Amino acid sequence: MASEDAAGVGNPADLGDIQRRHWQSTYDANPSMYGEAPSAPAIHAAEIFAAAGARTILELGAGHGRDALHFARAGFTVHATDFSNAGLRQLRERADSEALEGLTAGIVDVRDPLPLPDESFDAVYAHMLLCMALSSEQIVALVREIHRVLRPGGIFFYTVRHTGDAHYGAGVDHGDDIFEQDGFAVHFFPRSLVDRLAEGWELRQVDDFEEGALPRRLWSVVQARR
Repeated sequence: MASEDAAGVGNPADLGDIQRRHWQSTYDANPSMYGEAPSAPAIHAAEIFAAAGARTILELGAGHGRDALHFARAGFTVHATDFSNAGLRQLRERADSEALEGLTAGIVDVRDPLPLPDESFDAVYAHMLLCMALSSEQIVALVREIHRVLRPGGIFFYTVRHTGDAHYGAGVDHGDDIFEQDGFAVHFFPRSLVDRLAEGWELRQVDDFEEGALPRRLWSVVQARR
């Protein structure tokens, strides 16, 4: 658990480092913890990317790669990133076993500027990455970086758990709408944060959907770089 200040709110930097170690050990202990099939958002995103004529995709928070593999199988060139080497190792092993071309993977900490050139991707995909243990200001900075690495007209597709989720407000309160349960910290999004992230973009859609047994309640958001 993160160290706490006098107000009882965890330090975001410390919490992020703790979460990184937690996800690393989780992937080591539970290979393919989310299954082999791609997520429903990835299937939907691939359709949107194809319709937009995208060829190159950057995935942020790829985990063990079930969605990145789906994109690669669909013919996209994919660069998958995560802060867990354990997950990316599983992704590389599966890509090698299928002899998939056009798929690369690398460690990226999204709290730092993305180590990628300007206007280098047609699309960016992030399934629940933005609702990890990131402060609102870190999320805003990350979306600014995503805008930078997208080509004009490029598509950003992301999903986040929101404040209508049953787990919102439960567990350890780290402030800034971040709550931790069972070792996993989640930043639950109010609609105002979605709108803030769309400033300077063309916001195309915000859809509510459910996932998992709870079920988790999420938004999928599609916005395009102007």
